[in-house]
Amino acid sequence: MMTPFLFAGAYILDLLAGDPRWLFHPVKVIGWAVCRGEVIVRRRMSDMRLGGVLLCVVVVAGTFGCASVVQWAAFRIHGVVGTLVVIGGAWTTLAVRSLYDESKAVVIEIRRDDLAAARNALSGIVGRDTGQLTRKEMLQAVIETVAENLSDGVIAPMLYLMVGGFPLALAYKAVNTLDSMIGYRDERYRDIGWFSAGMDDAANWLPARITGIIVVLVSYVIGADGHGAWRIMRRDGRKHLSPNSGIPEAAVAGALGIQLGGAHDYFGQRVEKPVIGDKRREIDTDDMAAVWYIMFLSSFVMAAACLIILTAVHYG
Repeated sequence: MMTPFLFAGAYILDLLAGDPRWLFHPVKVIGWAVCRGEVIVRRRMSDMRLGGVLLCVVVVAGTFGCASVVQWAAFRIHGVVGTLVVIGGAWTTLAVRSLYDESKAVVIEIRRDDLAAARNALSGIVGRDTGQLTRKEMLQAVIETVAENLSDGVIAPMLYLMVGGFPLALAYKAVNTLDSMIGYRDERYRDIGWFSAGMDDAANWLPARITGIIVVLVSYVIGADGHGAWRIMRRDGRKHLSPNSGIPEAAVAGALGIQLGGAHDYFGQRVEKPVIGDKRREIDTDDMAAVWYIMFLSSFVMAAACLIILTAVHYG
């Protein structure tokens, strides 16, 4: 079970170290399992929809089970070993620092006017085609990615860490991984990925709305338009193709007075996304400072709330 000390350790470690390239990351194993599972399903099953259900259940349940066994075994060896394993495992489910580092890398190249390098850096964190994006379009993509991943990579893992510890948080990451790999609506993945996409929507429903509320509160603190964040979130939050991604994106757009969404290219295909927010002004690199303030302060608010609840449960 997650304790305040373990939770705080994982959060602080993520803030300090982020996601080092040398670090073994469980999501890589999950990704491998999804790839192998997809191959097996396509070869051995005729009903892709049923195969997609089985693939999702096996990967998510297997992730939860393996993490639970590792956690149990580590504490059986020694309390210190268990503590280190759980803090380290929980650390891998959080993405505050890595989200900042990866988005900052794009913004640095934009400020240098090296758009080719910026497009290359951006391609590592977004799914859309980046080869022809303008400066403004790249900044918009970065803001959308930070806003969406504030829910998926920060608030949601914290919630699941608090509720079910490292195993549940890692199982949540498995759901994310499945959705990012096979949860598409195109002809190839529509049948095999429908259940994973639905699971991801369900797992992120509450975290996305918690994120939106926190963004509104934080916007008042940093001097952004908190009222605008609330108004745009309520008005445009459900316009997005995803039932969840639009909530934090709309809150951030309202807080900054900018417009997100619109048409983007994915794998050579034009996709028309709903427009979110009011275009009170053009997006600029200076907006990223506010976005990062919102991201870090939102993570702090969520971490504080989780720690208060965990402390009440353990010591109340």
